[in-house]
Amino acid sequence: MAKLLMPQMEVEQALGACIRAGRGRKPTIPAGKIDEIVRLTQEATPGGETHWSCRSMAKAAGVSAATVQRVWSARGLKPHLVKSFKLSSDKHFEEKLIDVVGLYLNPPDQAVVLCMDEKSQIQALDRTQPSLPMKKGRAGTMTHDYKRNGTTTLFAALNVLTGVVIGECLPRHRREGFLKFLHRVDREVPKDLHVHLILDNYATHKHPNVKTWLAKHPRFHLHFTPTSSSWLNLVERWFREITDKAIRRGVFPSVPDLIATIETYLKANNDNSKPFVWVATAESILEKVRRGRVALEAITN
Repeated sequence: MAKLLMPQMEVEQALGACIRAGRGRKPTIPAGKIDEIVRLTQEATPGGETHWSCRSMAKAAGVSAATVQRVWSARGLKPHLVKSFKLSSDKHFEEKLIDVVGLYLNPPDQAVVLCMDEKSQIQALDRTQPSLPMKKGRAGTMTHDYKRNGTTTLFAALNVLTGVVIGECLPRHRREGFLKFLHRVDREVPKDLHVHLILDNYATHKHPNVKTWLAKHPRFHLHFTPTSSSWLNLVERWFREITDKAIRRGVFPSVPDLIATIETYLKANNDNSKPFVWVATAESILEKVRRGRVALEAITN
């Protein structure tokens, strides 16, 4: 009987070999099925729909929705999301980009750099019923419908260095309003400083009356962003802030109420101003744009 027993060392080695050979959970999804899910996700859409869901892909691939979710998560695929973009067709894109980014990264001495734009058609929306306050276990509420009580246009110039904003609400988005706002900027910026204004290509900014005013105020220098490149103007980032924090969830029975809220936010912003710090170089942006153009050409050709 004793002769039939294996030495202890041999037993442990045999068990170790068995454990190593069978260790781990066996793959339940064939590699071919994974490739099929990835290919369908990237190259096709379900019938009559714009994008896949876990359920529609599971039905098409013959697997469970949980399996689809695991494959998408592992490959970083998110068919339910889409991001917007547009590559500028401006013939002077590179020249304008380098000019604006240069002002951000290396502003001139004895000058102030202001990012300027208009946020037009801000609506004074009132709700049809009073909102309910937030309490434990329930978020604050507001009705989905509203009353329109008019609009205003916010002219704003963001100081790149300090984050302070010169702002003014005017009834309309026209050259008269732009000229009035230029006068406001001229009054508020110390006379010994040059004023570099970064703005978009809106026709109002290039009107003959504006050019005449600029000729009489030589300390003002206008720098235009490329067309379809509003992301290059930092004041657009500030507009997002005021929209999220003061306007979108506001209740405004009248336009004066809306203007008062905007002015309150402006004062609070300027009392505790913080600049948006631009870090991207012109070279890094141009490289991304080049890659984007190559990708677009590959699709269209």
